[in-house]
Amino acid sequence: MWNKRCLTELAFILMFSIVLAACGADDNNTNASESPENNESQNENTETDENKDVELGKKELTIPYVAWARETVVSYLMGEVLKDIGYNVEVKQVETGPMWASVADGTADFTASAWLPKSQKQYWDQYKNQVEEVNQTLDKAPLALTVPSYMEDIDSVEDLKDNTELGKKLNWKITGIDSGAGIMSLTKKAIDQYGLEQWDLRHSSEAAMITELKSAIENKKPIVVTLWKPHWTFGVMDLKMLNDPKGSYGGNGGHISIVANKNLEDDAPAAYKFINQYTESYEMIEKLMPKVFAEDKDPKKVARQFINDNPELIDEWTKGIQTE
Repeated sequence: MWNKRCLTELAFILMFSIVLAACGADDNNTNASESPENNESQNENTETDENKDVELGKKELTIPYVAWARETVVSYLMGEVLKDIGYNVEVKQVETGPMWASVADGTADFTASAWLPKSQKQYWDQYKNQVEEVNQTLDKAPLALTVPSYMEDIDSVEDLKDNTELGKKLNWKITGIDSGAGIMSLTKKAIDQYGLEQWDLRHSSEAAMITELKSAIENKKPIVVTLWKPHWTFGVMDLKMLNDPKGSYGGNGGHISIVANKNLEDDAPAAYKFINQYTESYEMIEKLMPKVFAEDKDPKKVARQFINDNPELIDEWTKGIQTE
């Protein structure tokens, strides 16, 4: 006869055996899921997903740009590549404020004309919740007051202060570009910081400023203009940027970025992937800019020639993108 104590011990042994069996089953399942074969399968699936071509999404794209040298050639170049991918693209010249506003509200999709963090800070601060900085394309883009190199006595912004002789020759005028450009607001700041109250910053356009600069150089006359790099004029004119010891223009310069509407990745995945993979160099830009601005060629044709001449680079920019 089994007494009560024996029955209790037997029940305990049976229960313990059941628990051990259950734990062993869990261990087996865990080991199975962590086996090399299963991990290899999971890695293959992940790789397949990563390399899968992304789709176009919406077909209509708008690229606003400000009519500056680099921005013109880059915007048309990107527009032509996107057309080859399968988009209908409008490359649209605007001023700085409307450019940011249109990307923010979605009437445009992205711009390659964002100078950050200082030059266009006011626009970034205003629209940063509606846009995304997708790709920093150039890491150094200095801005400065600039003069012809033959103006040997003018090397710094400080040299303009109380310079009555130069001031009278120029009617105390600094030749600027469009009023909404970041370099214009930075120049107003420089005028205050360096005590240049006698000087008057005149706004016009980049084209008008360059016309005045060319005329002055042809006649070897003095001139002070707002300029930046990269810019084609430095390749064909002997110019020097004035030293800026107070850092009004941001030292060695900020960077240039592609800024997109926050919905672009969802609305046009292939376009988003392209602008994220796009790369740029000073060498590339300095070859393209003079063709448009010194040789007066159509920027669309210049872009198309660059695409034809650089198939490997275009393949890198469009890797993993489904084309039509």
